Amino acid sequence: MTRNSTPNTSTSTKNDVIISKKNTPVNNPNSNNNYLTQQSSAFSPTITTVSSSSAATPSSYNSYSQQQQFFAKLQATQSPTDSNNTTMHSSTTSRGHVHQPSLSIGPSPNNKFLLSDFTICRTLGTGSFGRVHLAQSKYNNKFYAMKVLKKSEVVRLKQVEHTNNEKHILEQVQHPFLVNLWGTFQDSTNLYMVMDYVVGGELFSILRKSQRFPDHVAKFYAAEVVLAFEYLHSKDIIYRDLKPENLLLDRNGHIKITDFGFAKYVPDITWTLCGTPDYLAPEIIQSKGYGKAVDWYSLGVLIFEMLAGYPPFYDEDHMRLYEKILSGRIKYPSSFDPIAKDLLKRLLTSDLSKRYGNLKAGSKDIKSHQWFKGIDWDKLIQRDVTAPYIPNFSGDGDTSNFDVYPEEREPYGKPSNDLYRDKFPSF
Repeated sequence: MTRNSTPNTSTSTKNDVIISKKNTPVNNPNSNNNYLTQQSSAFSPTITTVSSSSAATPSSYNSYSQQQQFFAKLQATQSPTDSNNTTMHSSTTSRGHVHQPSLSIGPSPNNKFLLSDFTICRTLGTGSFGRVHLAQSKYNNKFYAMKVLKKSEVVRLKQVEHTNNEKHILEQVQHPFLVNLWGTFQDSTNLYMVMDYVVGGELFSILRKSQRFPDHVAKFYAAEVVLAFEYLHSKDIIYRDLKPENLLLDRNGHIKITDFGFAKYVPDITWTLCGTPDYLAPEIIQSKGYGKAVDWYSLGVLIFEMLAGYPPFYDEDHMRLYEKILSGRIKYPSSFDPIAKDLLKRLLTSDLSKRYGNLKAGSKDIKSHQWFKGIDWDKLIQRDVTAPYIPNFSGDGDTSNFDVYPEEREPYGKPSNDLYRDKFPSF
């Protein structure tokens, strides 16, 4: 999954302070070791589209409740070895054609999975109170990402509300560029979340190898983020943790936003100081009430980092970093396209009355900006656009696009006193 570092937690006068640390950025823009530009067979100078006849078919499962209804029905009618079973997440056999998901991944009653329904494979990512594993269903042999959170650590680090928010929000959303949640359960020690396994790994890994992205590559990924944020904001959900580490690549090179631990339903404003330091909007740092505009600010940081190889504000000392963000003074590399620079100035502004995405036209101001000229938004939402980079993988359970982590851990499922079940009633 993602390489999430330990959140630092303290208490503010209004809410918990949760900061997600970011990996040290690759900040050598003068390097000639540009991974993406060397992969000439994987890239074209412009974003092109495949034929409309292979357009992706949106999933017919429009809500989590419908997913669960189909799950119950299919459990009663399909055997674990049914040759017609297809992958539960939106896997693709040819670019643009999406299988309908099969939901018969376990026989547990009440639509709840059990730890015994899965074979736990290698670690994909680690955090301060858990890790993400590759897991294989014993009933359809498909692969999933299983997020395992230690309840005692979630409580100790004051992450109960964020963890419950993550589950509830993922149950409510379904979008081509968001990771899907397929079920949750808990035992006396841990919480478990079963999600899509996204085989292409993190965008951060590609950016790290590339040093920086060509303009058309950054534009492609940014455009998919715009569509995902547009969808989340239509449901009054703020994401609040955009960064390359949280953008996974599916088998066709399209993004899947993951890690909704900081996402929150916010119909008006909120005050929580949370996110990744390099990506915090000025109004968050100033402890002002804030809303959806913080996501559009973080989009500007992402675009800058993709184009430059490092974020617009960087300092090992967080206080100095926050001072730089509040000052708003950005040194743009000479290689930047003036049109890209113009968009960034309109996103990376502390003046909410001028920030694109927060004006009367909303996200339309961003989508119609000259930098995004040539993007066919209708084709993009259907994943009917050829991605600039197609991940290499040998099969559904291939983990070669993820870093290797030590596997030392306590065995899951050991009986113990269940002290915190009441804090996670819906798991």
